[in-house]
Amino acid sequence: MNYEDANCLEFGGGNINVDPAVAKELPIGSTVLSTEAHGISFWAKTGRINIKLEDGTRASFFIKVLSGETGRKMVESEYESMKAIHCVAPTFAPQPIAHGSYQTVPDTHFFLCEFRKIRNDMPDPHKFTMNLAELHQKNKSPTGKFGFHLPTYSGNLPQWTEWDDSWEAIFAKNLRMALDFEIKAKGYDAEFDILIPAIFDKVIPRLLRPLESDGRSVKPSLVHGDLWYANSGVDIDTDQPLIFDACCFYAHNEYEFGQWRPICNRFGAEYLRAYHDYVKISAPEEDYDGRLDLYKLRFNTHVSALFPQNPTLRTQMLGDMRDLVERYA
Repeated sequence: MNYEDANCLEFGGGNINVDPAVAKELPIGSTVLSTEAHGISFWAKTGRINIKLEDGTRASFFIKVLSGETGRKMVESEYESMKAIHCVAPTFAPQPIAHGSYQTVPDTHFFLCEFRKIRNDMPDPHKFTMNLAELHQKNKSPTGKFGFHLPTYSGNLPQWTEWDDSWEAIFAKNLRMALDFEIKAKGYDAEFDILIPAIFDKVIPRLLRPLESDGRSVKPSLVHGDLWYANSGVDIDTDQPLIFDACCFYAHNEYEFGQWRPICNRFGAEYLRAYHDYVKISAPEEDYDGRLDLYKLRFNTHVSALFPQNPTLRTQMLGDMRDLVERYA
């Protein structure tokens, strides 16, 4: 966990104290009524702040607190990512309010957003994918390129987001970065001598280069970046789907679905079918399954790097690599 105790500012236990930097971001004239621990995070302390507004009505905010330089970058990444999503699809994500650093506790940083009551049910496939398709399609990269204006963090590790004209090129850099983290966390495997050159020299060009060849092109689409089922839910008050905890960048829209391939995920084939009622499969269509499996490798590599003590994740990653090399190299 990227968090150290913030004395007297913990959530719950009757505490109504919040750091002045957080209080400054709450509505003017409001009073904190209570705080409580809320939600689960591998990396942060999370909570809910309940307030009374100047007119007597009540409101709540969600807060995430992290420590250290990595924590500072993580809260900035989440704020910028959620702001980008909320600008395009305001009903599909909680509104981000602020990010910053505590005044009273050194090297402690926060992300603040509106609080939404969320039901952890799987969302309706068509409602969910209609909103996701809108997010992917109704936006425009500010540079016309793939990437993002700052590195975004999935867990406590960054991903490659420097602007690039080529989807193939930025994906290869993104995968290489994840692989470097994974090898640093778990050591070098002898199989990498064969698998890594095959993935980068043969599999990636075979599956991604056709997207940008023979007159075809890929639109840089804003993607959530870590859209597994635990980063989604259903708003209890509106019954509408929501997404959160994003690490955005502008990518091939189908990249999003690499996170839907692992066995542990709950976004099944019905969600892909529903999505493609709104957005066509990219050409060449015959490479679709292979592309999604390549994107899955990127996610599984990053996850393996996040959890050094879990050898099963390395086994899963190696299986992905062997499969892709056998099929496409």
